[in-house]
Amino acid sequence: MARYSDKIDRRGFLRLSGVGVATLFAGGSLSPFLSGCAPGEQDTTLSTATTGSSLVSGGELEIALQATQGEVSILPGKATRAWTYRGQVTKGDPAALQTLPGSYLGPIVRVRKGQRVRIVFTNDLPEQSIVHWHGLHVPDDMDGHPRHAVGPGQTYVYEFQVLDRAGTYWFHPHPHEITGSQVYKGLAGLFLVSDEEETAAGLPSGEYDIPLVIQDRTFDADNQLLYLPGGMMDQTMGFLGERVLVNGQPDLVLPVATRPYRLRLLNGSNSRIYKLGWEDGTPLTVIATDGGLLEKPVQRSYVVLAPAERVELWVDFSGRPLGTELRLQSLAFAGAEAGDMGMMMGQSAAIPDGSEFAVMRVRVERGSEEKQALPERLSTIPRYRLEDAVNREKPRAFTLAMRQSLWTINGRTFEMESVADDEEVSLDTLD
Repeated sequence: MARYSDKIDRRGFLRLSGVGVATLFAGGSLSPFLSGCAPGEQDTTLSTATTGSSLVSGGELEIALQATQGEVSILPGKATRAWTYRGQVTKGDPAALQTLPGSYLGPIVRVRKGQRVRIVFTNDLPEQSIVHWHGLHVPDDMDGHPRHAVGPGQTYVYEFQVLDRAGTYWFHPHPHEITGSQVYKGLAGLFLVSDEEETAAGLPSGEYDIPLVIQDRTFDADNQLLYLPGGMMDQTMGFLGERVLVNGQPDLVLPVATRPYRLRLLNGSNSRIYKLGWEDGTPLTVIATDGGLLEKPVQRSYVVLAPAERVELWVDFSGRPLGTELRLQSLAFAGAEAGDMGMMMGQSAAIPDGSEFAVMRVRVERGSEEKQALPERLSTIPRYRLEDAVNREKPRAFTLAMRQSLWTINGRTFEMESVADDEEVSLDTLD
C-alpha cells in the first residue's frame, strides 16, 4: 500500500500504460560520469563505478529519494538554477545508486529482476509532485498517477517487485499539467534492470556501460532555463530548445578506449525527435530498445528516438587510432512542423525539428588489450500469434486527437478517477 501524508484531490493527467519501442529505420574518462558519492557531496571528477556484484543475487533495496532545488554549472558564467532528484541507499547495496557528477540529472538506480524495492519519496519543491517509473510494470498506486501527487514537504512510499526484463528504464515527475515543466527543470533519473539473460550475454559492464541522456534546453542571458517562451503555441505544438545537452552538459566529449562499449541512449527532451547516426556513416549496432534486449543484434544506418524512448548500442572502438573522433549526429528528416511553426511565430533561435546538428563527440584516448565479442544471441522473446487474439476479427480502435488544445482518446478528455471500458487493456492477455 502507498503511504503518504496527504491525498491531493484534483483533476489530473492521463496515465497511458505500456512500454514503447524505439523506432528502428534501415538506411543504407567520462567513463561514464558515474560516482558513488553521497547526496550533497561535491564530486567534479570523472570517476567510475561498477554495477555491484551483490546485486546478482538480488536482495531488498531501500532508497530515500528527494526532489529538491539547487544550482549547477552548465554554461560558462553564472550557475543555472535547476530541480533535481537526490538519493541515498538506506538498505541494501550502496552500489545500486550512482550519480552523474556535475549534472542536475540522476541518480541512476541499478536493480535485478525479481528484486524488491522500497523508495521513500520526499517532495521538497514549492509545488506538488509525484514519481512515475517509466516503462516498469508496477501496481497502479505505485506508478506515480497524478491523483497521488503530494504537496511540498510531503512524502509518498513506493514498494514493488521488479518484474521487467533487463533494459533501460527511467523515472520522472507526473503531476497534472506541470509534468513538462518539472522534467524540463531537471527532474529525471535512470532505472536500469539486469537479469540472467543479460548476464549470460556478457555485455560490456562497469565503466564500459554508459548511460547518455539527450535533452534540448533554452537559456536566458543569465544562464537560467527558459520554459515555453512561445506561450500557448509552445504548449500546443511542442517546445524546442536552442542547446543540446548530454548528461546535462553541452558539447559533450566522451573519452573511450579501443574496446567495445554499451551505450544506453534516452531521449529526455520534452518535444524534440532525434534521428541518430554516426557522422561518417558507420552503422549502428542495436542491442536493445524500450522493452529490453533484442533477440539478437541488428544493424541500422540510424535510429529515431521520440521523447522518452530508449535505445542501446554496442559500439566497438577497437582498431581506431588514438586521437580519433567520432561525432554522433541528429540527421536531417522531413515532416516536423512544430519547430517550423515556432520559428514563424518569432520564437528564440531554437534548433528546428528535423534539421541536422551534432549531439556529442566520442574521442579515442587510450588503448586497451581487452577483447569482447558481440553476442550472436541476446535474449528469448515470446511471440504472440494474431490468430490467438480473441478479437482478431474485430480489432479495438483507440483514436488519439486534439480538441481545443486538449488531447482526447476516442473523443473523451481525461478524468482523474475514471476509465472507460473501451480504454482498458489487460496486461498479458490476448483480449
